[in-house]
Amino acid sequence: MDDHNSTDTEYITELRANRDEKDGFFDSHPQSPLSDSARETFDGLSYFEPDSSWRITATAETLDIDPDDDETDIAANEQQQNSSDCVEYEPVPMETSTGETVRYVRVVKFKFERGGTTHELIGYRQRPDDQDEALFVPFRDKTTGQETYAGGRYLELHPNKSVVDGSTVVIDFNLAYTPFCAYNDAFSCPRPPEENWLDIPVRAGEQDWTGDTAVFTE
Repeated sequence: MDDHNSTDTEYITELRANRDEKDGFFDSHPQSPLSDSARETFDGLSYFEPDSSWRITATAETLDIDPDDDETDIAANEQQQNSSDCVEYEPVPMETSTGETVRYVRVVKFKFERGGTTHELIGYRQRPDDQDEALFVPFRDKTTGQETYAGGRYLELHPNKSVVDGSTVVIDFNLAYTPFCAYNDAFSCPRPPEENWLDIPVRAGEQDWTGDTAVFTE
């Protein structure tokens, strides 16, 4: 077995172990989104088969805005009222599954190639200067509402270094997951903004869950 195949095997083994661990959380953890009755019949989440080709290297473009640009003054002033040398970002309101609105800011744009075409996704934060906060990447794709949850799926990226223009980040769509509001309408989950709607099918990560208490089947 060559090094590439060995690496793939190790990756898939680790991915399957993580999935088993999540199934255990859903089945027995006090913070599981499943109701007691749903847990009685729960036999695991549904996933696409692991596919290392969906571990995609993307190029980053930071999205801080120029506070002196007249077109962005309003957004910038809403976002921060700090000193002039503070980095500012454009706010993005996201509608949630319960009809509320949560506020994020656009931190970085990721560009990646798939099928000979360039695609883009935006990474958001609620606290843009907090480097410990994950980059939140909610998205829809051509499987949404058919093979995957109608409300879209999420990725959370934890780059091991600061993201700057031109830096590369691995986006692993095998880790795409369904938000908790799919399992329990007590949760409020942001909807992916239209700028994060991909025009390709992403057959990686979690599939739609069709358990007895599945909700929100738009």
